[in-house]
Amino acid sequence: MRGFAQLFLITISILLTSCTLFKERPAKTFHDATGGEGLERVFWTNVKNKKWQDLDRVISSNFVATLPDNQLGRDEWFNRIKQMELQEFSIGELRVELHGTTMVVTYQITLNGKQAGQPLAANSLRRMSVWQQQKSGWVLIAQSSSG
Repeated sequence: MRGFAQLFLITISILLTSCTLFKERPAKTFHDATGGEGLERVFWTNVKNKKWQDLDRVISSNFVATLPDNQLGRDEWFNRIKQMELQEFSIGELRVELHGTTMVVTYQITLNGKQAGQPLAANSLRRMSVWQQQKSGWVLIAQSSSG
């Protein structure tokens, strides 16, 4: 009986430590993303890597963006994003709220790079993205930024 108890404890110990043996793998594509943080990180990585076709597929046809100085439709906003030469970004204070098939993601982001040839402001921006789950996967339907 004593040998069984020791074997049982060793087995349980191995199983519990195996959870920490494998590193968390960040999503690399929108298909891999399982939550709001993953969607946003893939979004900004695609902007950085200029993967416009991948972004085009996840931006809704009726997308709307609210900026501190303007409100833009899908095409105007997407053209503005395409002018971005993003070198790096960092996301913090992230919060995700799921409401049925809609996900609201709020976060603070710092962008390093250029927009239309001009350096991006060094300050952080507050963003809110609204994602909706559709047959094709998660689709970005709205985004707002301030700061």
